[in-house]
Amino acid sequence: MTADLSLIDTGLTPKDEDTQRVLPHNIDAEQGLIGMMLVDNRHLERVQDMLKEEHFFEPAHQRIYHAIIRVVERGQSATSVTLKGYFEKDDALEPVGGAGYLDMLQNETPLLNDAKDYAQTIYDLFLRRELILLGQDIVTDAYTQKVERDAVNAIETAEEKLFSLAETGQVQGGFITLRDSVLTAIEIAEKAYHSDSHVTGVTTGLTDLDQKLGGLHDSDLLILAARPSMGKTSLAVNVAFNAAKAYADNNMNGARVGFFSLEMSADQLATRILAEQSGISGDAIRKGQIKQDEFRRFVEASQKLSQVPLYIDDTPALSIGALRTRARRLQRQHGLDLLIVDYLQLLQGSGSRQSEGNRVLEISEITRGLKAIAKELSIPVIALSQLSRAVEQREDKRPQLADLRESGSIEQDADAVMFIYRQEYYMSREEPQRKAGEDDTKFNDRYAQWQQTLGECANTADIIVAKQRHGPIGTVKLYFDSNITRFSDLDQRYGD
Repeated sequence: MTADLSLIDTGLTPKDEDTQRVLPHNIDAEQGLIGMMLVDNRHLERVQDMLKEEHFFEPAHQRIYHAIIRVVERGQSATSVTLKGYFEKDDALEPVGGAGYLDMLQNETPLLNDAKDYAQTIYDLFLRRELILLGQDIVTDAYTQKVERDAVNAIETAEEKLFSLAETGQVQGGFITLRDSVLTAIEIAEKAYHSDSHVTGVTTGLTDLDQKLGGLHDSDLLILAARPSMGKTSLAVNVAFNAAKAYADNNMNGARVGFFSLEMSADQLATRILAEQSGISGDAIRKGQIKQDEFRRFVEASQKLSQVPLYIDDTPALSIGALRTRARRLQRQHGLDLLIVDYLQLLQGSGSRQSEGNRVLEISEITRGLKAIAKELSIPVIALSQLSRAVEQREDKRPQLADLRESGSIEQDADAVMFIYRQEYYMSREEPQRKAGEDDTKFNDRYAQWQQTLGECANTADIIVAKQRHGPIGTVKLYFDSNITRFSDLDQRYGD
């Protein structure tokens, strides 16, 4: 190459010549790659997914690469001749010799080399430059002290930027042949065939629910919604512990679980799990009203829990970006197979102008973010959600999809939507009262009917699968023990 670009100004201002450090770059690689593309535009197809114009160090090369892409996209041939018209009066090429620089690039092309190798070199050096600049930003941020921004916020911001940098220019996805897709489908079907429970995903620990869902599947976003006091958190905690315990027991359907609790503290969740596993009321545990034999069971249960891979983050008011960063960190450090968020409406968006001040748009951003996390980490994500008060105003209080708060985006992004409905909760609050002029016989009949209905629905809960992208909808009945907040299978199986 004849043009010497080794002394390009990097914007650094060293104190003396000995300490000068030039940002990493390779001008020969940039010249060689552009030259190959000018000779044969098909080289662009091999590198365009990986390489963006900003990945080039030399501004003139950025402009030329941009022009090549635009000309080729119009169906024309991009050569030194066809591009000269774009750069004859362009000041961008003056430092490297003007429009004649294009002829030099095309005529001194390393034809026998691989364009992808050159592109990878350029991209790697771009990452190194970005790392250096990111490091400078981190140092500046660390020196800057603000009341509303503590050191932990600075660390989370730095980590989020680092993850974003790692993803820049990465080539993921693309077309997959039908043959490869069929082979994957056969592997999943074979796994289900050889499984005693016929569950291919992560187990919920609840037989009937597993059979309805086929387990919790990778890349799926599942919404678990209910009115307050229906047991959303209880069911989520039960599923989290069951999956984590199955993993500890070397069950192939077990999972390492991350639980984001934006409403309850980690010790409160731990108390719920201890109550369930020891069979001791959570209220008794909190008040210390435990007998000696119960305390022994309590200690034994706590020892078993220490082996279970269940990780709890109880940081309040997390943003969807911070949640994603922490989930990725957990998967990298300890492994992550299932993520549970309690609950969706307590998350914050990214603070973009579009969503700021518009809760519906913010919820849309959050649900899209949760679905993206499920796909990116290849894990199932369960997000709990509140329901609107419209449920309470109907005679039939069984939830419907329209009852989801900001329902449009939640229902659209979810692969499955489940509701919890406990008739006992409503029946216990509707104890019949004597009406004016009502005689004893009629009142007693009404009261007896109420008692019978209350008895029939006592300690039961309906899990209504209102949407399932990959399977049937319907209702699963579970046993619910409110004393220890435990959901479990009914001894008697019910149909839909």
